Amino acid sequence: MTDAVLTPTPNDCDLPRRRSDFATFTEAVDYAARSAKGLNFHDMRGTLELVYPFTQMREDALKFARQLVAAGIGKDDRVALVAETSPEFAALFCACVYAGAWPVPLPLPTTFGGKDSYIDQLSVQLESSDPKILIYPGEIGEMAFAAAERQGCAGESWGDFAQRPDPECELPEAQPDDICYLQYSSGSTRFPTGVAVTHKALLHNLYGHATGVNLGENDRVISWLPWYHDMGLVGCFLSPIANQASCDYIKTEHFARRPLAWLELISRNPGNSLSYSPTFGYDICARRISSQSHVGDRFDLSRWRTAGNGADMIRPDVMQSFVNAFAEAGFKASAFTPSYGLAEATLAVTVMPPGEGIRVELVEEERLSGRPRDLSHPARYRAIVNCGKALPGMEVEIRGENGDVRGDHQIGKVWCRGDSVMHSYFRNEEATNDCLVDGWLDTGDMGYLADGYLFIVGRAKDMIIINGKNLWPQDIEWAVEQLPGFNHGDIAAFSIDTEAGEEAPAVLVHCRVSDPDERIKLRDQIADKVRGVTGMSCVVELVPPRTLPRTSSGKLSRAKAKRLYLAGEIQPLDLAA
Repeated sequence: MTDAVLTPTPNDCDLPRRRSDFATFTEAVDYAARSAKGLNFHDMRGTLELVYPFTQMREDALKFARQLVAAGIGKDDRVALVAETSPEFAALFCACVYAGAWPVPLPLPTTFGGKDSYIDQLSVQLESSDPKILIYPGEIGEMAFAAAERQGCAGESWGDFAQRPDPECELPEAQPDDICYLQYSSGSTRFPTGVAVTHKALLHNLYGHATGVNLGENDRVISWLPWYHDMGLVGCFLSPIANQASCDYIKTEHFARRPLAWLELISRNPGNSLSYSPTFGYDICARRISSQSHVGDRFDLSRWRTAGNGADMIRPDVMQSFVNAFAEAGFKASAFTPSYGLAEATLAVTVMPPGEGIRVELVEEERLSGRPRDLSHPARYRAIVNCGKALPGMEVEIRGENGDVRGDHQIGKVWCRGDSVMHSYFRNEEATNDCLVDGWLDTGDMGYLADGYLFIVGRAKDMIIINGKNLWPQDIEWAVEQLPGFNHGDIAAFSIDTEAGEEAPAVLVHCRVSDPDERIKLRDQIADKVRGVTGMSCVVELVPPRTLPRTSSGKLSRAKAKRLYLAGEIQPLDLAA
C-alpha cells in the first residue's frame, strides 16, 4: 500500500489530552483508545505500510491477554518479547500488562556478531528474567527457539501464538505499585540486570518528560529507535500512548541502511515533530548528506520542535555539523533538547527546557581528571554539554566518594531520587542495594550541577586510572577522531596491564588502510595524538572495520571491547604483513 491509499492517524482529535495522569498504564491504554490517534509503521523508504490506531491496539491487546491467561500465564509471570518495531509487539506488550504479567522486551539480532552470539545474548537474558514463554517474529524463529529451548521455556512466533484460544475471562486489576515491565539496559548481555519498573514509576516519568518538553497541540513523535532500549521503548512507544500522541516509525535496521528516511518522515509531518536520537544518529545523517545537495529542496525541518539528544555522551561538534548540514532545510539549533537518563530511573532524569538548545561549558581537563593543574603547559579544555534540569518530582545531587553533597561546579557522582526510580533489579538484591540507598539512586555517572542544570562528564566505571592520574576514555577517543578518515565509534579506549606489569592506556582503532607502510604510519600518528592528550605512551592496535562491539542501542561497548581483546577474540591487524 502507499500513502495515497492509507491515511495516517491524526496529530490532534477531540479527546482532551491528559499528560500521563493515570494510576496505571492499563488506564492509560484505555484512555488512548478513545482517541483517533495511533501508531503508523513505514518501510525503509518511508512509505506508510500500516496504520494502527490505539483503538485497534487495545482490542488486539485484550485478545492476546485472554490468550495469555488461557495459556496459564498470570500475575507476576514474565513474558519475553523480541522487541520488533511492529503492531504485534505493541499489542503483546500491552496484553501482558492487562494480564498482570511482566513484559520483558529483548533485542533483535544486529549486524554485529552472528547467529551464535545472538542466541547466547537471548539465553542469558532469558535465564535472568525466567519467563514462562518467549514470543518472537517468525523471521528469527530458528535462533529465538534455540535460545528458548536452551533455557527450558516455551517459544512461539507471533503468528502461532495468535492462533491460541481466547476464552472470556476476568483480567486482574493493576495497582500503581505493581511491576509493569522488566527492562534490560543496553549493556546487560554478559551479566544481565533486569530493571523492574512499577506503573507508578512509569507514569511519573512519562508525566515529567511530557511536561519537560511541553508536549501539546499538533505534536507528533517520529522515531527509528529500537523498542528494546529505554529511549525507544519508554520515550517513543509508551509515552505516546500515555500522552495520546500519534507516532511514525521506521525500523532501526532500515534507519541504519537509509538514515535520511528519518528526516523525510519529519519533513512530511504538517505539525510539530518530536524526535529523539543518540549523538551517532545525527552524525550519520550529517555525514550522509553531500555538501552539494540542495537540502532545502529535499527536506523541511522547520517544524522539528524537539530534537532530543540522549542515551550517550552528547558531542557538541556533531550537533554543530548537523546544524551546518541542515540549516538550509529550516532546522533550528534551538530545537536540540539534551537530556540525561537511565533505565534505572525509568528513562529521563533531566531535560533541557524547550528552546534553550545546546549549551556547553569549557572545563579544564585537569579538573575533569582530578589532578593538579600543570602550569608548565597550556590548559586543555573539554566542552561539556548542559543536560538540562530535573524533571518535576525528581531530585538530583552530586556526591563525593564519602557521600558528601557537593556544590555547583564540583564534580562527583550523580545521584537522583523520585517516584521514577526503579523498584529493584530483578532477583538481584546485592546489585539493588549497591545502587539504591535511602531512596536515592547512584547512577554510576560523573557530573556536576550549575544553577540547577546538570552536566555529565562520563561514566565512573569507564574512567582510566594510571599512576593516580584519571583519564576519560572519551577524551582519548575524541582526540583520535580528529584525525582524517575516522568516524564516531571507530575508537575504543581502556586500560590494560602491559608485559612489564604496569597499567597503560590501550586504543583499538578501526583501520581502513591496506598498505602496510601506511598502517605503521597511522599507528604512530595515533600514538602521538594520544600522547599529546594523556602525556603517556599507549598501546595502539589497528583492527578491521566493524570489529568493535556495540550495545543493543548502537553505542560503543568499551567494556566488551576490552574483554574481547584480552580474550584474543578481537585480532589486531598484522602490521608486519
